[in-house]
Order: sequence, then C-alpha cells, then structure tokens
Amino acid sequence: MPQIAIVTDSTAYLADDVREAHHISVIPLSVVFGEDAYREEIDISKDDFLEKMKNADSLPTTSQPPIGEFTALFEELSKEYEAIISIHLSSGISGTYQTACAAAEQVSDKVEVYCFDSEISCMPQGFYAIRAAEMSEAGHTVDEILDVLSDMRKRTKAYFVVDNLNHLHRGGRLTGAQAIVGSLLQIKPVLQMKDTKIVPFEKVRTAKKAIARIYDIFADDVKNSASVQATVIHSNRPEKAEQIKEELSQAHPQADIVVSEFGPVIATHLGEGALALGWYSR
Repeated sequence: MPQIAIVTDSTAYLADDVREAHHISVIPLSVVFGEDAYREEIDISKDDFLEKMKNADSLPTTSQPPIGEFTALFEELSKEYEAIISIHLSSGISGTYQTACAAAEQVSDKVEVYCFDSEISCMPQGFYAIRAAEMSEAGHTVDEILDVLSDMRKRTKAYFVVDNLNHLHRGGRLTGAQAIVGSLLQIKPVLQMKDTKIVPFEKVRTAKKAIARIYDIFADDVKNSASVQATVIHSNRPEKAEQIKEELSQAHPQADIVVSEFGPVIATHLGEGALALGWYSR
C-alpha cells in the first residue's frame, strides 16, 4: 500500500475504474437547482443534469464542498496513510482549494496534508491526480510528486469554445460587457485558462473557425514534443468530440488523446455544447 494518499474533487471527472485502480479519493462539488443541492456523480448524473437544465426556470448555481467533508476524509485517510496530497480545481474559479487548505490545518495534528492548485479543471486536473497516484504507488516522496506536478502545471494548457456566453457571465466568469458584445456580434470567442481564471483568448466569428484556431494553437505548441497527453472535453457532443480526437490523432501521432466530458458543475458555467482541448507535453 502506498504511504501517500491522493485526493481530488469531482470536477476532475475521473472514471470509476480509474479512481479505484489508483486508490484516488474524491470530494464532490454540488450543483444547486432552486433550494435543492445535488452532489455531482453521486446525487445527479450528467444526463440527469442536462434534463434538469432543459426544464429549469433559471440557471442552476454551484457549491463547493463544506470543510467538514474534507476534514472527515482526511481523518479517515490518516488511519492508513502517512501523508495526503489534495489536488483541486483552479482557485480562480472555485473556493474548493482554499477550503481543502483550511481543512488541512484542522487535521495537522493527525496527518500532513499538502494542497495543490491545479489552476485548471476537468480531465487535465485528472491527469495530475493520476500522475500523483502513479508516483505514490512507485514509492516516490511528497516532494518528488509535488515537483513533478508543478512542472506539469507549467506545460498544461486548455482552450475552449462555448455556445452561449450567458452561462459564463451569470456565473461570474466573464464580465457583462464581454458576454453582451459577444452575443450581439454572434462571436464564438476562443477562451483559455490563464492565471487560474477563464479569460478570452481570441474573438472568432463562427464555432468552426474557433475550433480550427484551437487546432492551430495545439499544433504549434506540440510540434517539437516527443510525447503529449491530451483530452477533448465536451458537454453533450460526443460525436464531435470523437471527430476532433481522430483528426488530431492522425495529425499528431505523438499525442495520446482521450475523450472526456464536462460534468454538471463545470457544465453549469459553460453550458451545453461546449468543447475544449486540454494537454501537456511530457
């Protein structure tokens, strides 16, 4: 049994078999419809969420895990592990990382918890958790794992395009002016994760051109890389995601590309139809 436990949150959207194979513990975030909160992947599935979105009178909100859930998990893991590395979605879009750090302080007399801000979310966040778990299984130290994660973070990028900017605006991830101007001009901006936040990268007039621009960014970034781990992320667009994966795999044989999804919490802010490409050069 590894001596270092790996924790992440539900927005990494790791498959159950991956979590179980690597002994990764997951703290759920919640999506809130009216007065009802649902823990993603526990109380509500991706399909159920999309159905509720179609019938909802207003857009849902999201909620980070309460500190008590973190402390309870950390205390439970302390019975079997010497240390914990807790990897979470970007601190610029959620307070989950900060809550994990606060919980770490509360259990410091029982176990050392090292919090890591992925500065991203979804499957790219999952890549950090998987790599950390692999290194823990191989007997690496906390410092060695955190050094590798920090190096990965420098080389991790993500670009995406959404169908409706109102979701990002209402969730506080884009300003009202950006959303209104974008909607009026029918712009499909290419967005990116930068300095922990979602920010506009370039304004493009059509979704097709936006995706083509992301192809170009990817090609330029990985042209000299011997090995690349990438993911195409979608919100209810599986056929398009598979098409993008196939096209990029043929053009860049050094890239290992997987298809993943935006779960309820992240889809709340991006909306149905969103597409993204995230990657890091090994």
